[in-house]
Amino acid sequence: MSDSKIRRRSGGSNVTIVISISLVLVMLGILSVLILKAKMVADYVKENINITVFLDENSKDVDVLALQKSIDAEPYRRSTVYVSREEAAKKLTEDLGEDFIKTLGYNPLQPSIEIYLNADYANNDSIAWIEQQLREDSRIRDVMYQKDMIAAMNERMGSISLIIIIFSGALLVVAVGLIFNTIRLSIYAQRFLIRTMNLVGATQSFIRRPFVWKGIRNGIIGALIAIVITVGIVLLLDRYFHDLKLIQVADVETLGILCALQILLGILITWLSTALAVRKFLRQSTDALYSQ
Repeated sequence: MSDSKIRRRSGGSNVTIVISISLVLVMLGILSVLILKAKMVADYVKENINITVFLDENSKDVDVLALQKSIDAEPYRRSTVYVSREEAAKKLTEDLGEDFIKTLGYNPLQPSIEIYLNADYANNDSIAWIEQQLREDSRIRDVMYQKDMIAAMNERMGSISLIIIIFSGALLVVAVGLIFNTIRLSIYAQRFLIRTMNLVGATQSFIRRPFVWKGIRNGIIGALIAIVITVGIVLLLDRYFHDLKLIQVADVETLGILCALQILLGILITWLSTALAVRKFLRQSTDALYSQ
């Protein structure tokens, strides 16, 4: 085979490898953005879970303020809102569509403090501990929250997270396998060159080096192409589906980390695949090389 044909075949295989790496890294990049978006939605839902602390109807403003400040100092608190008896009555009147105070002749509602939690504390175990701590305060008459809803929400989010992790892992394994086979096929055409270098006394590290460097170069090029495509897709989706707020999710810092990970994965996958493929042909016998 002439040198020009070898160069053309090598160039074609390099293009195939770069395209394969780019497509894989684009899929992983978009999946990462969607995972970040899912996490943001989950955190948003969790941070809108609230615990309602009911106070004595004769509580003084100074006592309520002191209690609210003590709750604000806790690590589980994201925000607190004090709801007076009058505000609670107004809200209930709006919900019912009629003035229940005129019917009853008095306002039976108690003042309360609504505690909105940080996402890390929005689970059954943490909330049970928070409830126990709050009930120990003599200024608090009762503590209420939607226990069943919180349990169901955490169970579903846990299942969704597990499915995403399994899917991501499976995609990564399949992608690495496809890239490895593509690189192995490109090196297969040069298996006799590898064997010749081995026979004339070249060390395995010396033989692997040019192939590995070429693989790393292809990985970097594929990663750079993937970065451009991934950022373009994110910008396009944000333009036409602005309500998704992908730019808020994939901000500059997060996109920078994602791009760095794509480059790192591109280098790591091609380095390992190339090194393993060359090692395979180095260890094969001459008869095995001809029989393939």
